[in-house]
This record gives sequence, C-alpha cells and structure tokens, in this order.
Amino acid sequence: MGGSSSNNNKFEDLDKKSSPIGTQMIGVRATLTWVFLIMSMLYVLYSSNHLLYSQDCPTTENHLQTVTATNNLSKLEEQSKEKVGQHEENPQVVPSQQSKRFDTELKHIVFGIAASSNLWEKRKEYIKVWWRPKETRGVVWLDKRVRIRRNEGLPEIRISGDTRGFKYTNRQGQRSALRISRVVSETLRLGLKDVRWFVMGDDDTVFMVDNVLRILSKYDHTQFYYVGSSSESHIQNIFFSYGMAFGGGGFAISYPLAVELEKMQDRCIQRYPALYGSDDRMQACMAELGVPLTKETGFHQYDVYGDLLGLLSAHPVSPLVSLHHLDVVEPVFPRMTRVQALQHLFESVELDSASIMQQSICYDKDHYWSISISWGYVVQIIRGVISPRELETPSRTFLNWYRRADFTAYAFNTRPVYKHPCEKPFLFYMTTNRYDRDRKKVFGFYTRDKSPAPQCRWKMASPDSIDTIIVLKRPDPVRWDKSPRRDCCRILPSQKNATMYLWVDNCREGEINEL
Repeated sequence: MGGSSSNNNKFEDLDKKSSPIGTQMIGVRATLTWVFLIMSMLYVLYSSNHLLYSQDCPTTENHLQTVTATNNLSKLEEQSKEKVGQHEENPQVVPSQQSKRFDTELKHIVFGIAASSNLWEKRKEYIKVWWRPKETRGVVWLDKRVRIRRNEGLPEIRISGDTRGFKYTNRQGQRSALRISRVVSETLRLGLKDVRWFVMGDDDTVFMVDNVLRILSKYDHTQFYYVGSSSESHIQNIFFSYGMAFGGGGFAISYPLAVELEKMQDRCIQRYPALYGSDDRMQACMAELGVPLTKETGFHQYDVYGDLLGLLSAHPVSPLVSLHHLDVVEPVFPRMTRVQALQHLFESVELDSASIMQQSICYDKDHYWSISISWGYVVQIIRGVISPRELETPSRTFLNWYRRADFTAYAFNTRPVYKHPCEKPFLFYMTTNRYDRDRKKVFGFYTRDKSPAPQCRWKMASPDSIDTIIVLKRPDPVRWDKSPRRDCCRILPSQKNATMYLWVDNCREGEINEL
C-alpha cells in the first residue's frame, strides 16, 4: 500500500510539471487548425471568383450552383448566369433530345434536282416514278431550256446561273460540276416559305419520299446538319473522302446550314478549282463551315456495275432512302426495262414504304433450307443452313466501280454468291402485292425465277418444287420510331406442295433466327 501511494505522488508531481507543455501543444494545434480553415476559405472564395468571371468556360453554371450553395453567394450566381447566357446564345442540343422525333412534314422538304438537257428525255422518266405532284416540293435545275409538255407530273424546271466566272482546272472532270454544286444555294434564293430541309439529288436518283421524311424527322432542323452517305467503293471514298456525302445518292442540308452555305459558297468554290465534282466541292465548303457528315446508310450512291440483287437483298437495317446510277446497273427486276422495274418496285413502296427491302431470315427445319426475305423485292431459298451472319452480308452479284479491283475494294463486307453449286439461291421475285383491308395485312406473291440451277448431288429436298411463295405482313409505318431490328419470319402450313406461306412480323420476346 505504501509503495503504491508513493508512486501516485510521483505521477501527480509529473503531471504538475508537464501541464504547461501540454497547454502549449494544444495552442499550437489550434493555431494550425485555424490557419488551415482560413486557407481553405480563401481557396474556395478564389475558385468561385475565377469560375464566375472566366470568359473561356461557357459551361460553368453547374459548378457555380455547387459553390454558391456552399458559400451563400446568391448575388454572384445571378451575375454568372448573365455571363453564361452571353456565351450560349445558341445552346447545344441535349443528347437526350436526339431520340425524339420532330414534327417535320413533307411540305417542309424541298428537293433540288441536278439534271442535264442532253439526258433529260430519258431521265425524266426516273423522276416521274417517285415525284408526287401537288405533294412534293422542288426544282429541277438544267443547263439550258428543254421542251416541256403539260401535265407530265414533273417538278418546276429552272435554268442554272452562269458559272463562267469560276475557275475549273480538273482535266478529268467537267465544268458542269460548278453549276451542280450551287443547286442548294440557288434553290434557297428562290425564297420558298416554310422550308426546313433541302434535299439534293441527280436526275437518275430515285427517292423513297416517305423514308426521306422519316430520316429527317429524327434531326432538329434548326441546327446545322449535313446528312448523306459515302460510296460503296473504297477507292472512291479514298479518292474523294469518307466524310463526303456522294451527291448521286442524295444528301440533305438543314435550312440554317443552307443559309450559311449560300453566304460563302461562291467564295468557297473559287478556292478549290482542282476538285473533280460537285459533291467534293460541297464537302469542302462544309469543312470550312465546320459541319461534319451525318451518315445515314439508306442513301445509296451505288458505285457498282451489274446486278443489285446482292446489295438490295441484304439491305442494312435502316430505311431505304434512295437508288442511283440506274442507267449503269441492271434493272431491279429481271426481264423488265429499268423504268418498268422501278414502277413495279413502287407497288410495294406504296403499301409499306418503311419496310421496303428490309430483310427477314428464317429456317425450314423439315428440309434444312435457309430462307431470306427482302420484303417487296425477292425471297431466296438456299439448301443447307447458312448463318444469319452470312445471310446479312451482301453477296457479290455486282462488280466494283473500278473494274480491275477485286472484292477487297468495297467499303463493306461481301461474300461469294455461293461456295458450293448446291448452295446457289433459288430466287422468287415479287410479282404482285395486295392489301387485305379486313385482315389488315399485305399479301405478297413471289414467283420463282426460271433461270437454270447447277447440278446438285446432295441428298436433300430441292426448292425447285416450289413455284410460288406468299408472304403475309402487317404494314409497320412506325418501325423506325423504335430501335432498329430485323423482322422475324415464320413458315406457315400449306396444303399445296408448290406453294409456301411465310409470315413476316416483329420478333416476339425470346425469338431469334436459329435452326
């Protein structure tokens, strides 16, 4: 006990001796804490002041709200909003707005068609196929006057302005490129009212008008947009530009962009006398304006030769907007003239323009057949199981724009028409379509093409026993308001061996293309 009391006395003496030192330590810590707090407050005030009055950052509003909420700087917040407003007179479109559709109508779109007087009598027939008198708006721009007949169902015809004052030094091209490059600007100068979009095309371009409208309705017409697509030829895209909309396939320019283009285009094209065509001059001016190409794969330049079957039967999952080079490629349907084939195609376009050329894939499990439907155009039956990955790849029924180039010179994947003689597709082209109002379905009749098939030694049923395929489908005008997806097809029972029934519709939950 005595030892413990003596120890306690020693601890008390030590505490008494160390208390002044402990007090000094506490004072130092408190001083450092206050210094840190004061420095932090000064840093916050300095940062908020820098954000409020910075001229280089027009998007400080969100940061400012956080700072002022912390420091109760309401007056400074009002001043910052005024500064931000000065720098954001044209605020950017919020990304979420891109998914909504705008109320653009056909009356808001004006077509500018570049034409040649030498080819007018022939190519005006292409325009008649898609033009809608009293519905579509537009102007045909020619190099000189042509004979005009009444009630031909054609757009207004005008003569392009004089371009002799512009330089043109490309030895391989033609000076008409200068005239054609100014079609949009000259159409704007007509002063047409209630215009949101200008769509440029050639006299051998055929537009699916409803799909043009569907595409442009996705975009805000009050912003700068340059909408189109590139060439099928990789060499063409390298020679010109992957960032250029090829004019034959058509492209669209929003009204505000057309206004800015018109102000500077004549000066712009003077700076590029060595360019080849009209569309590369247009893209050069777009580059000076800082507007990139917005790609839509439904615009088709078709820089190819031969049969479009491989391209059209495996069309991308996007609306078919245009066809071009119709004088170069074979008729869309065999054993018809080019104009007759297009008129025949438009029988399907009128019934369901949103679904024209859209591919569906299914399999006949009993016969081990692969079936590919390009709605409104052709049905293909192939012996054996071909994966959807292969079927959605265009088969090379066409030739490259540069005849010496092989399949590696395309700007997309391709595949052989068939790898084995037994895999040659049996083709069933659309012969007629009719709409059943009671069932609210389109009945499409597809007849087998009688071209000879190579000899096949596979021990399996041949599709040559089928003469007619009947495809049932509900029109789907709002399909592009949803996320893009191929339709599914199903084989329906048939009481006739020579007739096959197919049903095309939106895929059900859990439905996939598999055998």
